[in-house]
Amino acid sequence: MGMQIDADESIGESEYGDGVQLLAPDGRRRDHPDYPLRVTAEQCRALYRDMVLTRRLDAEAVLLQRQGELGMWIPSLGQEAAQIGSARAARPGDHVFPAYREHGVALCRGVEPATLMGLFRGVNHGGWDPATHGFHLYTIVIGSQVLHATGYAMGLRKRGTEGAVLAYFGDGAASQGDVNEAFNFAAVFDAPVVFFCQNNQWAISEPNERQTRVPIYQRAAGYGFPSVRVDGNDVLACLAVTASALERARGGGGPTLVEAVTYRMGPHTTADDPSRYRRPEEVELWARRDPIERLRRLLVAEAYAGDDFFAEVRRDADELTAGLRVAVRGMPDPSPEAIFAHAYAEPHPLVQEHAAAALAAIGADA
Repeated sequence: MGMQIDADESIGESEYGDGVQLLAPDGRRRDHPDYPLRVTAEQCRALYRDMVLTRRLDAEAVLLQRQGELGMWIPSLGQEAAQIGSARAARPGDHVFPAYREHGVALCRGVEPATLMGLFRGVNHGGWDPATHGFHLYTIVIGSQVLHATGYAMGLRKRGTEGAVLAYFGDGAASQGDVNEAFNFAAVFDAPVVFFCQNNQWAISEPNERQTRVPIYQRAAGYGFPSVRVDGNDVLACLAVTASALERARGGGGPTLVEAVTYRMGPHTTADDPSRYRRPEEVELWARRDPIERLRRLLVAEAYAGDDFFAEVRRDADELTAGLRVAVRGMPDPSPEAIFAHAYAEPHPLVQEHAAAALAAIGADA
């Protein structure tokens, strides 16, 4: 079952090739007995558009950072299928907990890209309302959002509220205590949560072999809940697997761990130089598995889209990035007191005292 990698494409870890796959690298559809998926031409076009816009958004942010307009950026190049496929499986009533690289998921949940970039420009603490979008704020502390997501899901179950939780994390975060504690709590309390691990092969400069001796998805068995590995460069497989796991969670079946095997094509952040720790031939191998090109081949082969559609998507991406440049460069600096404004939901006397002292020290008005 699942993705098969030719012997000449092997990069030294056989478990890369045993995930659920519905779309082969050459664009051919494949059936899977456990994850049937019917998608229309319109749905395939929409998935393609989402992935292209995500990639262009990401590329523009990297350029803006290099030009000094953003303090930092965390690229998502190569992970578009894992993000878009899983995000489009979620319903409006579900709640999503991202880490810090889920730019495609943010786009699917209706977060404005310029608002997202405000966090990396340093003018806001996130800038969007998690309740409005069903999308929590980015979490820089590695793995902590998975524990938060589990607690939220436990609350949903206790109140009998419909909906499920989708929690994103990376292969490196899987080594964190918070993630493993979350697995245990979710299992014991049958929390309606789907743990979605984007295994992009590198935890900053540490490879998978330094993180685990078994495939990450197999860890769920030790906690007593099911798991599945999926080809993370196959947007259709990510959609089908995540939709199935979320439906199980909504129906009271408890948690599921999904491991999406993908690859971080760029640096860990714009402060990173991946050429210092990984081989060029490894990057070239994964470039041949490009998730956007894979879906494009399906669109062409099935006559789902033609030149006019692809030109339209390029225009949409050009418009998005042009607007982003203007919006980011035009963001006003926050006032000095803004850092204190949202420490608590209501005014707090201790915060007010600290704010007054800080503002007095810099000669600003409270």
